[in-house]
Amino acid sequence: MSETAKRIGKLREMMRERRIDAYLVPTSDYHESEYVGKHFACREFITGFTGSAGTALIAKDWAGLWTDGRYFVQAAAELEGSGVELMKMGEPGVPTLEEYLEQNLPHHGILGFDGRVINARMGEDLQKRLESKSISFAYTEALVGDIWEDRPALPGEPVWILEDRYAGKSAADKIKELRREMKKNHATVHLLTTLDDIVWLFNIRGNDIPHNPVVLSYVAVTAKELCLFVNLQAIFGEVQAYLEGLGVTLYPYQEIYTYVQELYHERVLLEKGKVNYAIVRYLDESNRIIDKMNPTVMKKAEKSRTEIENLKKVHIRDGVAMTKYIYWLKHNVGKLPMTECSVAEYLQKLRKDQGAMDESFATISAYGANAAMCHYHAQEESCAVLKPEGLYLVDSGGQYLEGTTDITRTMALGPVTDEEREHYTLVLMSMLRLGHVKFLEGCSGLSLDYVARELMWRRGLNYNHGTGHGVGYLLNVHERPVGIRFKTVPERQDGAPFVPGMVCSDEPGIYIEGSHGIRTENLVFCKEAETTEYGRFFEFEYLTYVPIDLEPVDVTLMEDKDMAYLNEYHSQVYEKISPYLEAEEAKWLWDVTRPLTR
Repeated sequence: MSETAKRIGKLREMMRERRIDAYLVPTSDYHESEYVGKHFACREFITGFTGSAGTALIAKDWAGLWTDGRYFVQAAAELEGSGVELMKMGEPGVPTLEEYLEQNLPHHGILGFDGRVINARMGEDLQKRLESKSISFAYTEALVGDIWEDRPALPGEPVWILEDRYAGKSAADKIKELRREMKKNHATVHLLTTLDDIVWLFNIRGNDIPHNPVVLSYVAVTAKELCLFVNLQAIFGEVQAYLEGLGVTLYPYQEIYTYVQELYHERVLLEKGKVNYAIVRYLDESNRIIDKMNPTVMKKAEKSRTEIENLKKVHIRDGVAMTKYIYWLKHNVGKLPMTECSVAEYLQKLRKDQGAMDESFATISAYGANAAMCHYHAQEESCAVLKPEGLYLVDSGGQYLEGTTDITRTMALGPVTDEEREHYTLVLMSMLRLGHVKFLEGCSGLSLDYVARELMWRRGLNYNHGTGHGVGYLLNVHERPVGIRFKTVPERQDGAPFVPGMVCSDEPGIYIEGSHGIRTENLVFCKEAETTEYGRFFEFEYLTYVPIDLEPVDVTLMEDKDMAYLNEYHSQVYEKISPYLEAEEAKWLWDVTRPLTR
């Protein structure tokens, strides 16, 4: 019996004791974070699936895992032999989690979950959906934690201050703006539980989630009070004095649940899609809930002039690290021992040499067929050896004081097939065309996505992920409320119109299972283009400047505009990056950014 099967068996024993018919295990912490620390990896613990997105359901005689298209290949491999069935979200004939529960839970049954890791909107939607079957919720049952004997402790890393010269705006000004927004919404209390919003508001950072410099905390804001619920051991000295100077009162992390139970007759502004179910259930009925997206979300997404200028500077440094990496890889593959893991470690070292404090996410270093899993993570015991043939994909980024980077490059390590060459060129053209789009104010990524996919759709090809995601400033590499995708995915919350200052990725791809995967990604920011009698027009400007491998390019597929876009981009890459390279590296960069001709 596998270790996963044993754990599920123990969980089912506890379910029987509590008469629970099915138990939900999402990928979440108490704050609805996309990535979670080791303490919160309950879904991974109970299923063995290591991807960053998915929800497990354990029933009496069945277990399933729902995840999206980014992880179909990975999940199928990791769940094999576990007894957990892969439920491919969005695929024909696959019921949603909610549909499955509605169809399979018995009348008067009990659905169990830890109410701190289910958001309030999901909990209330499930209540409505299952009402006809008189289902009751056991939402105080943290069963996976009860069987996880060596569970890592809650993190409490030291908190530090992000200076205004990096943040671009003082915390005092941000707090004033937030209170003005509360007043507009007639709110007397604002409960803020999303970690990136909290650290952005106070201009602090931490290290409580790998690669996301956030602090496990909750905030309650009133007209006169600022209550920060946090691990008190993580705040001391200068940071404590700084927060107290902002009018912040510190409380132990778990006391948020006591605080909300003592609120009466308040108008509470919160976001049900992000606040956990337990907090909302603990609120007294005398309170009125104002369910709206946190006011900090849009303010945080609209990067200030200072933040944009910092991001431009740091992308030069990050570009130097990436360019040195590509140079080293191209010159040494087949000569030095190289695995997916060892080359990723080398890239991390190059970034640290440029001042990176951390990766912005776990590097995706994928050779050959492994790159067909678009969120593949190489493991030391099983990672592939790089050879002077085929394609290699690396998706990586860094966390710097001057901002967050995220870049993907696919490169030929030697001979490639005609199909690989065609797919590589299509991806490149798609990325460049989106990067040069001009659009009217009010457009969201829903409008813009076709610019990238049209080339592929014309050939019956597609990629099963969004074309772009918002990016934070020394924060989460995936940041709402903007993104670029062709269909609405409500849980992504990335459908807001673009406005100047918003930073987004531009990353189309093609993935052929068992053969190859290709993705080319630059970060862009939205800026003013012009204003005419028809309105304001916006455009994107690249932040990322790193050479794009010309070896796999098939110029016969490219239109003149595509070649012009690429040549213009490479001219800027050489101009911005070459001054920081060694002589031989600069000479090589001159060659690999040469203008393409037919």
